[in-house]
Amino acid sequence: MNLPPLATTSIGSFPRPRWLAKTHVTRAEFIVPKEHLTEAYDDATIVVLNHQEELGLDIATDGEIRREGFIFHIAGRWDGVDCVNLGIKERYRNRVQPRPVPRITGKIIRRGPACVEDTRFAKKHTRLPLKMQVPGPMTVVDSALNEFYKDEAECAMDAAVALNAEMLEMQAAGADVIQIDEPAMTRYHEKLSDYGWKALERAIEGITVPTLVHLCYGYPGTGTGPRQHEYQYSGVLPHLMKTRISGFTVEFGRSEFDPEVLKMCGDRIVMFGCVDPGDAPVPSVDSIKRRVGGALKYLNPQQVWLAPDCGLMTISREQAAAKLTAMIAAAKDMRKGL
Repeated sequence: MNLPPLATTSIGSFPRPRWLAKTHVTRAEFIVPKEHLTEAYDDATIVVLNHQEELGLDIATDGEIRREGFIFHIAGRWDGVDCVNLGIKERYRNRVQPRPVPRITGKIIRRGPACVEDTRFAKKHTRLPLKMQVPGPMTVVDSALNEFYKDEAECAMDAAVALNAEMLEMQAAGADVIQIDEPAMTRYHEKLSDYGWKALERAIEGITVPTLVHLCYGYPGTGTGPRQHEYQYSGVLPHLMKTRISGFTVEFGRSEFDPEVLKMCGDRIVMFGCVDPGDAPVPSVDSIKRRVGGALKYLNPQQVWLAPDCGLMTISREQAAAKLTAMIAAAKDMRKGL
């Protein structure tokens, strides 16, 4: 890929057309008749890809249009994962918040591809480099009720093996960048130190395209209790620097983190979240430039990509476009002064 400094992209999800689905925070309820869904997915994906090109982003995603949920769109096709008969998990994302989740009932084994055709289709319909997203092994474990494995680390490693097989095929299908979504990593630092970084390293075995881990704090407005960013990146990045991961996706658009922590990233790619992805006012171009400027005190502009903090599917298409337009304008202005 030949990218400019401060290349612009998104985390993954985009607002779906209203004729396709209703969005409920982290999940989509598709309203198109089942027999027409494939055609509807294809049409909506093309719309989203064209929209990104028109806005002027440097790296596109498929918008995650086809995904009912970001984790089990892939993991739900593995042996050992029951997405029909749910169980109640008491602790989720390191908070006591009981919720129904899929159950892990046997050894995790990938049956076949989940996102490979999604990748191939999106690649065919955009002229931009394509970034595709998968859930990370720690987040798969945290998002399911384990009824089979005695050792959580073994469960994560089997998930990593399954994800690795998926990513290798996605890479072959044309993915230029792969993003591994890991909200669990931000919240379980001891588990990350114990086995999480090893599972990530296994997941990226043989992957040669740039691969970033999204150190996510969740979609805006999810959960209750303490603010989402109570766990600091300083407890995460040192462990991940032991892996071969190409870079990190970090959230500075809605957090109060000091960008000095990004010195820990060395010369790896930093996909810098500089826009609040929720239903908050569209930031000014100058405010985005100030936020990015803080990161550039510690990073080289060529290693920095700009994005919203998280996916955009919870807001309107008009608001998402306005936020991305401001971000793209900020990047163009800042490139002039480099």
